[in-house]
Amino acid sequence: MSLWRSTPDLEQLNSFQKNTIGELLDIRFESIDDESISASMVVDQRTHQPYGLLHGGASVVLAETLGSMASFLCIDSSKFYCVGLEVNANHLRGLRSGRVTAVARAIHLGRTTHVWDIRLSGDDGKPSCIARLTMAVVPLGQLPPQ
Repeated sequence: MSLWRSTPDLEQLNSFQKNTIGELLDIRFESIDDESISASMVVDQRTHQPYGLLHGGASVVLAETLGSMASFLCIDSSKFYCVGLEVNANHLRGLRSGRVTAVARAIHLGRTTHVWDIRLSGDDGKPSCIARLTMAVVPLGQLPPQ
């Protein structure tokens, strides 16, 4: 049984990246199955830190982008929206080029919070980062002030 409320369309998910940091960093949603969703991001000068390695903050942007979309796909968006509550990341190995791929799997899908395990790896499949993202599920009537 799938954890998604509806069958997600990768082309539509990728269109949500327009005019966001996701577009700037070339984040692409790649695949989805009943239990996970994956996305990748370029590793180049846009995502490097001064030593030519993938910036840890860029890894966190990928993790939060993926986990946020995963939570969105699990809720009734006519009644709720999701926002990041907490993210942490352990950087295991540096990457210099190619694409980094992240896979998100649900740890907890509660009424008011979701927790995601997000694993990032390089083109060689070796792990580069492990992240955990907690999302708040908020009723639409409680929109933040503008």
